[in-house]
Amino acid sequence: MTAIKTAISIDEQLFEGVEALASEMQVSRSHVFALAVEEYLQRQQNRKLLQAINDAHADGPDEADVALLQQARRSQRRRVEGEW
Repeated sequence: MTAIKTAISIDEQLFEGVEALASEMQVSRSHVFALAVEEYLQRQQNRKLLQAINDAHADGPDEADVALLQQARRSQRRRVEGEW
């Protein structure tokens, strides 16, 4: 993977926090920033995926899903009958 240099401006307090974390992890500041951006991008992808899943199910179950659920409930009741 090719590394690309970039310059960013951050608050001094944030810089000091990154500096301390990099020292604690025994890695470079650049590595800490790369890890942070990687995690942020993954969170954004997960958020978009969750939104797509929620959008797909927003209208509720269709008739086939309802029928399957009812069938599963009947089957489960037969299995546990007399066990309780």
